[in-house]
Amino acid sequence: MQKLFFIVLIAMIAAACASVSTKNTEPIQRLDKEIKLYSEAVKDSFYIKVQLPDQYNEKPERKYPTVYIVDANFYFPMLAEVVKQYTIAGLLPPVILVGIGYKSFTAMDSLRERDYLYPASIPSDEMKAVGGGKNFNNFVVSQLIPHIDAGFRTDTSNRSLMGHSFGGYFSLYALLNQAENNQTTFRNIASASPSLWYNNFYLSQLSEKLQNRKTGNPLNVYMTVGGLEDPKWNINPAKKMADELSRVDGLNMHYTVYNDLEHMDVAMITFSRALHAFYKTD
Repeated sequence: MQKLFFIVLIAMIAAACASVSTKNTEPIQRLDKEIKLYSEAVKDSFYIKVQLPDQYNEKPERKYPTVYIVDANFYFPMLAEVVKQYTIAGLLPPVILVGIGYKSFTAMDSLRERDYLYPASIPSDEMKAVGGGKNFNNFVVSQLIPHIDAGFRTDTSNRSLMGHSFGGYFSLYALLNQAENNQTTFRNIASASPSLWYNNFYLSQLSEKLQNRKTGNPLNVYMTVGGLEDPKWNINPAKKMADELSRVDGLNMHYTVYNDLEHMDVAMITFSRALHAFYKTD
């Protein structure tokens, strides 16, 4: 059933995207923005996509929750359609969707290891990652979010961050970073199939850091993994972390294993269900 849901979801998204492309001679009534930002922290430029709610200009007094998604070159086009259709159907309230991407898909594929992981890799990781996650997080928190908040009517108390695989690792690292700094930059975190094995399970300290945080602001974490993933390196570490986070005061932990899904299948179903959990409509 989970596999069928995912296939139907992707088919709907593909159909929606195809219907737009076949009508490219007609004006498209969408409030999309694209921003290029140079990061002093990372020493590189990022390409930011913003989708505003359809009624954004009709209600100038209203502020909106903001949802940030990494790996935007791949996930933003699909998630933008999901958010748009879910909002029309009343399954989601209007939100501002922000995709953090690169100049191209190829650039994203080569640079995500640089930006999403921290600290630097160790020999057992069998990869060479420089550990730029802290710099990337500084860019997101200190430059990108203030830029978005200044340019759009955002509800600054209600932000979400979502990522998959290395991006799922980063979303949890960002949570660790804000716990260490006694901040609540993001109220909601969605982490699909996070690479928890990285750097000898560096993020295993997350529950302790959250338990000792001085702010009492409520948090929501939505973590998932595919049942066809490796038990030792993916499923068991995620289950262990979810169990530990479920005992953290003031944190609402949701954990799901999608039994018949593999690693790449988990992302979109996680993002859509996490948004529904974070922003339930009456």
